[in-house]
Amino acid sequence: VQLQSGGGLVQAGGSLRLSCATSGRTSSKNVMGWFRQAPGKEREGVSCISSSDGSTYYAASVKGRFTISRDSAKNTVYLQMNSLKPEDTAVYSCTVDQVSVETLCRFAPSDFWGQGTLVTVSS
Repeated sequence: VQLQSGGGLVQAGGSLRLSCATSGRTSSKNVMGWFRQAPGKEREGVSCISSSDGSTYYAASVKGRFTISRDSAKNTVYLQMNSLKPEDTAVYSCTVDQVSVETLCRFAPSDFWGQGTLVTVSS
């Protein structure tokens, strides 16, 4: 089970933090990540992080503005989103899997997803 929190409405240039806590059988999987889907657009891998080696993946569109982190003791992944833009508006969902960060973020093979949370950035 993946339980998300955070999100909401923010003005352009503002910040938000998302969190996703895993429990049960998914808590042992090594890679956690965030995807987003805007209306009329395909789902996009935003950022992923591995607990095995600390490696991370960022989509080019968020690099330098978003930071992913993970608290392994709490089985929780965070996405700090700074300098938000209207084009960041989307439903953000967390996911977990036992793969590499690039595989998870580029191909989204996982069957385990959070409930999704809406992030709206106003101009």
